[in-house]
Amino acid sequence: LAACSPSKLAYGTVKSALSDAGLSEANAACMAERMTDRLTIGQLRKLQKLKGERRTLGDYVAAVRRVGDAEALSVTASSAALCATGLASEKR
Repeated sequence: LAACSPSKLAYGTVKSALSDAGLSEANAACMAERMTDRLTIGQLRKLQKLKGERRTLGDYVAAVRRVGDAEALSVTASSAALCATGLASEKR
């Protein structure tokens, strides 16, 4: 039952939303792992609205900044940095 935690159920939705926001498949997968473990469902839903064309990680972080949620920004920025550099333990 622990394998069905809300964060794990949200992973696919968050990964898809990150891809829809213009991030690469690899970055979306890595960041979704970190973000679903660290953000609330409400915060993730706010970020789900950030759809767009192909973006760099920096462009996506700037879009998250405009959402106005400091915790979401912190988690997104750190996830982007760790995933981009390969330092995230979630990086496959």
